[in-house]
Amino acid sequence: MDLRGFLEDCYACYNRREFIGTDPLAIVHEYDDRREQEVVGLIAASLAYGNVAAIMGSVRDVLARLDGHPHQFLTARAERDIAGALSGFRYRFTGAEELTVLLRGMRRMLMQRGSLNAGFVAHQSAGDRNVADALGGFVEELTGSPVGLPHLAPSPRRGSACKRLMLFLRWMVRKDEVDLGLWHGVSPALLLVPLDVHMLRVCRALGLTRRRNASLRVALEVTEAFGRICPDDPVRYDFALTRLSMLRGEGAPDYVRQVAESLRPGPTE
Repeated sequence: MDLRGFLEDCYACYNRREFIGTDPLAIVHEYDDRREQEVVGLIAASLAYGNVAAIMGSVRDVLARLDGHPHQFLTARAERDIAGALSGFRYRFTGAEELTVLLRGMRRMLMQRGSLNAGFVAHQSAGDRNVADALGGFVEELTGSPVGLPHLAPSPRRGSACKRLMLFLRWMVRKDEVDLGLWHGVSPALLLVPLDVHMLRVCRALGLTRRRNASLRVALEVTEAFGRICPDDPVRYDFALTRLSMLRGEGAPDYVRQVAESLRPGPTE
């Protein structure tokens, strides 16, 4: 199989706005103000685990508690108001206390640096080979902890693939029909693949890794493999490949559908 051709066929087929309806990114696209979009994006990405309908419901719940405009809420209201707004919130592993820590950190960053974009760029170094080190500093500033928040906002310093934070960075940094490309000063070439068990299954099926655990080490490995195909934009195919897996090749060329069939989980997965 011509891997580059396969990936480009997947991109052409699935990397379209019409397919974002089942992705929390759809909620970010509902906002026009760039300041709101990056804040909504971090909230949406942080809660992007579990059933799609439940994810969307939890994100909309948080946004409603923040008067529908989280950037405006965080920058216009006192820090103590955040805990009150989130009182009683619960989504699976995430409770009000943990989310309050994250939102208070976002508020401080917005007030001190002007944007989340500026907060991230402040942790970059000229010699960075990817976003992992800058993300570690960004998470520490947001959470007040070098290891971040255990589930909601983990740090790559502990070896986590940080799938949801890498997803957030993809949304903010890349620019195409799906991704927003809001941020400046961060190169798409430095992004890492948002790796979870589903994307890992895709990468294994494509022969990009033989490993079975979705760790930072594996995210680096598969990103390097994609980088050999598209060095300036190694996460270019992320959205398309996840749609391929979710839709099982529907609407794609025959040979792409055949690959999609191989992505079905086996009895031990």
